[in-house]
Amino acid sequence: MTVEGTVTPESTVTEPTVLSEEGVVAEVAGPTRDTAPTGRTIIPDRRGRTTRLLVTGIGVVAPSGIGVEEHWQSLLRGELRVRPIEGFDPSKYGITLAGQVHDFDPDRFVASQLKVQTDRWTWMSLAAATLAAEDAGYVPPEEAYATSVFLAAGSGGNEFSQHEIQGLWAKGPKSVGAYQSIAWFYAASTGQVSIRDGYKGPSGVVVSEGAGGLDSIGWARRVARRGTPAVLVGGTEAGMTPYALLCQATSGRLSTATRPEDAYKPFDRRANGHVIGEGGAILLVEEADAARARGARHVWGEVVGYGATHDAHHHEDAAPDATQYARAVRIALADAGVRPEDVDLVVADGAGVPELDTLEAQAVTSVFGERGVPVTAPSSWTGRLMAGGSALNVATALLAMRDGVIPATGNVDEPVEAHGLDLVRENRERDLDVVVVLARGFGGFNSALVLRRYREEEGTP
Repeated sequence: MTVEGTVTPESTVTEPTVLSEEGVVAEVAGPTRDTAPTGRTIIPDRRGRTTRLLVTGIGVVAPSGIGVEEHWQSLLRGELRVRPIEGFDPSKYGITLAGQVHDFDPDRFVASQLKVQTDRWTWMSLAAATLAAEDAGYVPPEEAYATSVFLAAGSGGNEFSQHEIQGLWAKGPKSVGAYQSIAWFYAASTGQVSIRDGYKGPSGVVVSEGAGGLDSIGWARRVARRGTPAVLVGGTEAGMTPYALLCQATSGRLSTATRPEDAYKPFDRRANGHVIGEGGAILLVEEADAARARGARHVWGEVVGYGATHDAHHHEDAAPDATQYARAVRIALADAGVRPEDVDLVVADGAGVPELDTLEAQAVTSVFGERGVPVTAPSSWTGRLMAGGSALNVATALLAMRDGVIPATGNVDEPVEAHGLDLVRENRERDLDVVVVLARGFGGFNSALVLRRYREEEGTP
């Protein structure tokens, strides 16, 4: 027998671990023994050992397009997808621009009976999860506990809640439907994906605002080390409602520009705040041996390092320096066994707020040196999508590695030279073997992820 939280000699050999219906380790079964009716066989417990995690599927629902290739081509064409907000009049909030997802048909991905129970944000997660599984050629295995869902969320079900709040104000408590209790909740998308697709592995939700997309991948590594071979990660957002916009506007970090070309200009002399956006990306990550065993059709790349810190300074104000941000990068590099000089590209958070841009530049240059590595901030084309944005940046980084092209940072006219960054302003061809993706969340969250190109012909990176 083995107890959760310990590693016994028996649990680190080739015998399969059996999980109970509750998802905790129940026993170690011999190779010829059938699993119990309420359990399932998964890979051996890998705590204390290195687990190689491969990205085998990507699903994108973003202002830049539906599907991974549509998103990528939009970036390469340099299409600014920040536009006047549609759906309501935002002028009273002083914010008029955002990155919205157009031509999204939820009926393609969400059954009608589920639509009425869920928010647009969850519709996008369900769609992106479907696209990721299709991209990976991933058929849900018979053993339901072989797949986990660990998504990130920054604001929950805004559109559904807006409707219910307005009903409450206008008609009273009896007008609020029962589904409000589950549609707004941060874990709604995680839960609905796992229920729809029958995934019963250890699952959860990460709430660290813009850093969440990377943090969900960090959690996936833990889940995989404990024996679950496949995890859906990333996230989407849909904060295009009056109440959600007001909540964002109170941060003081949103651009009040009325023309798209004047708004969200990261690392630019005229940086004046960011614009919000909706959508994001969900990725399927798999333990390497399990991916090979099922015959995964292709591998986008490998997750080799992750680091996260917190500024522990203030719940709203930025830290006075980039110490903790740079520390997150160094932790991720050390975790990956990668030297700064081995990194070919940094995908920046790109806050678009002068103070925050300066802090990010300090973090990057303190680790990599001045102009020591190309830096791009592709979210400038779509708006900042909170948790969905960092997940989308991971997808973008993997696409850049595949094609050997660094997409430009959009909307930059006069880069701040004092930042000391090699800021990519036009698409740049470059062989990319190691890419670092950075993200920050409101309140002091800092995260860094290291990706490495997967060489299929060798089977190792």
